[in-house]
Amino acid sequence: MKMVSELSNPISIPIQNWVQQTIQSAEEFSIYQLAGDASARKYYRIISGEKTWILMFWEPFQEETYPFLSVQRHFKLAHVNVPTIVAVNGDLGVLLQEDLGDLTLERKFLENTNQLLSKAFYHQAIDEIIKIHDVATTLKNKTCATEIMFDTAKFIWEMNYAKEHLLLGILNYKMTTKRAAELDRVFADFCERLHQEPKVICHRDYHSRNIMLKLDKVFVIDFQDARLGPVQYDLVSLFKDSYVDLSDEYAHSLMNYYFENSSIKKTKDFSLEKFQVMYELQSVQRCFKACGSFASFMNVRKDRRYLKYLPHTIKRVARSLSHFPEYKLLMDVLIDSDALNKNYESL
Repeated sequence: MKMVSELSNPISIPIQNWVQQTIQSAEEFSIYQLAGDASARKYYRIISGEKTWILMFWEPFQEETYPFLSVQRHFKLAHVNVPTIVAVNGDLGVLLQEDLGDLTLERKFLENTNQLLSKAFYHQAIDEIIKIHDVATTLKNKTCATEIMFDTAKFIWEMNYAKEHLLLGILNYKMTTKRAAELDRVFADFCERLHQEPKVICHRDYHSRNIMLKLDKVFVIDFQDARLGPVQYDLVSLFKDSYVDLSDEYAHSLMNYYFENSSIKKTKDFSLEKFQVMYELQSVQRCFKACGSFASFMNVRKDRRYLKYLPHTIKRVARSLSHFPEYKLLMDVLIDSDALNKNYESL
């Protein structure tokens, strides 16, 4: 067996042996590490002749309760396009899955000078999230995605994480005890409002880097953190994606497509006016949380790659906050901390 490796820390011999036994190839095979994103998991491409697979490596896990596998099985039952699992070895902390290639929705969007040329793929992405919201949510089989949720405490935790890493960390904002207490009350108030919204299964990170295109068909990845939450959460993730800049008109047309094809308008007591209010409120929470994540990558591991996404993401927080004069304190904090004008890439 010949190994070709570009790894600073090659995978162990037991994993190499497991891969060889699993793919049952008489040919030599190679293993290449794929570029990582924000996840702690590592991914490798296995190549044997004309066949390829993706190897996901993490710490050892229990197959029966591993969130990635639990959600993958559940989404498969809902006919969501997710990668097929080829083999699993929880003791080694690995699983082998279908190779979806390297073309993301982000790349498809950015390679077109006209945003509308990506519309067919965004429609497919919306079709998949509708399956998750409408079908996966109503399935009766057991899954970890229905055992955890975005509640008030989780939303507040995410807001405080952003406060710690963006405001107090990167921006070095000096917050008085009084203002900190007032900001806590603001966070608690709108996080409780979000928690009171009806819940569906949310992907939780439904943006253009987690949507793959294979043979012009959309597939969903990175779904292991799925949980119950407001329907607006995934829509904000997709339509106010930090990695691509959808125009307001384009995002509005995509939202209309969601309304036309999902069951949300058929739900009891649906109000478009209230939906839009909660969409903007969820935008405040979700986009601020994203800023906290980008800032944390710099603070914790000196990863500068995500700093360039901070300016337009924090401006999205401000635009959504303009709909809520009752939360003006957060806007004041963004202004006073220079969050809206900071040259983050110079840090």
